[in-house]
Amino acid sequence: MTSFDVAIRADAALGEGPTWDAREQRLIWVDILGSRVHTYDPVSGRRTVMVTEQHVGAAKPRVGGGLVVNLRDGVGLYDPAGSSGSSGSSGSSGSSGSSGSSGGFRWLHRELVPGRRGNDAAVAPDGALWAGSMRYDEDRGGGALSRIAADGTAHTVLDDVTVSNGTGWSPDGRLMYYIDTPTRRIDVFDVGEDQLPRNRRALVTIAADEGYPDGLTVDAEGCVWVAFWDGGAVRRYTPDGRLDRVIALPVRRPTACAFGGADLTDLYITTARTGLVAPHPLSGSVLVVPGAGKGLEQPAFAG
Repeated sequence: MTSFDVAIRADAALGEGPTWDAREQRLIWVDILGSRVHTYDPVSGRRTVMVTEQHVGAAKPRVGGGLVVNLRDGVGLYDPAGSSGSSGSSGSSGSSGSSGSSGGFRWLHRELVPGRRGNDAAVAPDGALWAGSMRYDEDRGGGALSRIAADGTAHTVLDDVTVSNGTGWSPDGRLMYYIDTPTRRIDVFDVGEDQLPRNRRALVTIAADEGYPDGLTVDAEGCVWVAFWDGGAVRRYTPDGRLDRVIALPVRRPTACAFGGADLTDLYITTARTGLVAPHPLSGSVLVVPGAGKGLEQPAFAG
């Protein structure tokens, strides 16, 4: 039986989006409904918290330092600490607990849609951000998946999405995996020379008693690890869609997973407590499975 440790004991309402920042050797994760971006250094134990003025669906490192964030009203940039970037009128940072490490804020791509917010996001091998969105009421087809280039140019790739969640690429970059949670599918696309996905098909269809697929990560062998909301587990699928491993967890709502640590072998798992009448004491914490596998180094956003 696979054992897990508690990396960060927390009570996040909707912990999400764990990302290993290779440059800073730290984990980045968010509490969407708490409007907080967290960082964690597993060597020193140092943690920071930065408060955003809008719900934050994801935060990813940038090539030159700082963060790109998927907020309620679009995608914004935080500059590295000490830089002189201009502050935004909405989405500027504050601090809670230990202060965060990013500087001034500015919008990169702003798109105000009443009732909608940013959700999970991922950085593609070419350095573009793939930002998902959803409606607060989870109305069917109310979200989208968009590609945001380094210069802020946005292209909507999927415009009939309900709850945009896990996105990831195969080790060779030729396949893209994607989850629109209510479909109960893990989909796969071919990626063309233009870096856009095509030929969508189901890699895996999830049974109702397994919960809902949420965030995902792809390992060095090309296998897809998926956190299951209301399923209490992380599951690993081979590139041909075969289930070959299940990591059972005590929390009902794991949300996403990512490999981290100096050798990318530790699997970090974010969790949520929102909507639970009697959440497990670890709901909202970040769990870790040491030596779970071998991950891929995730690219930083090129902008």
